[in-house]
Amino acid sequence: MFALPLSRWLQGRGLHFSWVIVAITFLTGLSSSAALGLPGALLQPLSREFGWDVEQISSALAVRFVLFGLMGPFAAILMERFGLRNVVVTALTLVASGLALATRMTQFWQLVLFWGVMLGVGSGMTALVLSAVVSTCWFDTRRGLVVGVLTASSATGQLVFLPVGAWLIEHFGWRMAVIPVLLACATVAVLVFLLMRNRPGEVGLAPYGAPPGTPVAPPAPMRVTFATPFKVLAEAARNRVFWILFGTFFICGLSTNGLIQTHFISLCGDAGLSAVPAASVLAMMGAFDLVGTIASGWLSDRYDNRKLLFMYYGLRGLSLFWLPYSEFTLYGLSLFAMFYGLDWIATVPPTVRLAGATFGKEKAGMVFGWVFAGHQLGAAVAAYGAGRVRTLMLTYNPALFAAGAACLVAAGIILLIRKPAVAAAGVPLAPRTKASA
Repeated sequence: MFALPLSRWLQGRGLHFSWVIVAITFLTGLSSSAALGLPGALLQPLSREFGWDVEQISSALAVRFVLFGLMGPFAAILMERFGLRNVVVTALTLVASGLALATRMTQFWQLVLFWGVMLGVGSGMTALVLSAVVSTCWFDTRRGLVVGVLTASSATGQLVFLPVGAWLIEHFGWRMAVIPVLLACATVAVLVFLLMRNRPGEVGLAPYGAPPGTPVAPPAPMRVTFATPFKVLAEAARNRVFWILFGTFFICGLSTNGLIQTHFISLCGDAGLSAVPAASVLAMMGAFDLVGTIASGWLSDRYDNRKLLFMYYGLRGLSLFWLPYSEFTLYGLSLFAMFYGLDWIATVPPTVRLAGATFGKEKAGMVFGWVFAGHQLGAAVAAYGAGRVRTLMLTYNPALFAAGAACLVAAGIILLIRKPAVAAAGVPLAPRTKASA
């Protein structure tokens, strides 16, 4: 409707429409991440109102993480068959509906349905796979930077919405905290409907950075069915790089979304810190992560991605070991927020680059979808496991130490990957016993 005229107007001013797609995708990630992060601020309010313990609520949120991750490989199929615009609008509508319906819930099964199933499926359709698809289809250069910017949207969503949500919870109740996120999802859905397109050829452009003479016509879509992700998984599973990326990303999800995003405000509450300052610390992490993830995208275009991941996982592990000794003072939490926040999601651009270099451009999206499924399975384990530990032991410390140790293991494992060469597009995945360079 408006995409083609806007593309022509921007082109006349030397700007590529791909950056509009990046902006819309950024806003999509921002609103989806806000919806995912908000329930972490509601553990104690929901417990007080309904009598559910932290373990129960965590189990519902674990369902959200599992579905969020398992949607990843199939999100690429849905985007290929139905188009980016239709999939993203449907996803945002599902997320907004889940948020709205939860304000009327009275039973625990409704929490599982609205914030477990609906939020999980909806956010999974617009997860990091969307960033990978957009960067691959719309850009021939600057892909690492684009993935970094789009990945940072989750940090920005936390930065913008969590402190506001915590303040609304404290002054007006948890139901009012849902409204800003709900409005954001609705607004972004309208922008997506008006401006989102699948490929640059649909607005008469070649991908950003493409060599002169690159055909403008969109390429013939890959022949895909809902069995394709399983075929890609079977092929990728023969390569040990896949299992290294899957395992380290499992630990990534375990130590971020599942543990800190879900339980940090509750953890601070145990230490006598109210929701508003605790959410402000999370927002501080989001600010540092915004910088760290964009920088990581820039670095991943220039330096060895394995060494970047080694540093990111190592720094995160040491930060988690430090947290119980921070005494939850302003200085201690600020120090944690800085070091932990810098690499909250900085692991994504190097992981995407390694997947693309190892498995080729055509299959990179689906392979990363399966790797991302590992991330969210790890998040689900931590979301439930940390809640279980808190219920049984009345402290989160064992969960923090276990996650810190797992991060150090991930830092070591990632170096088992040999320096990869970019796979030729269209070359079938060959079984390998060793990760090739």
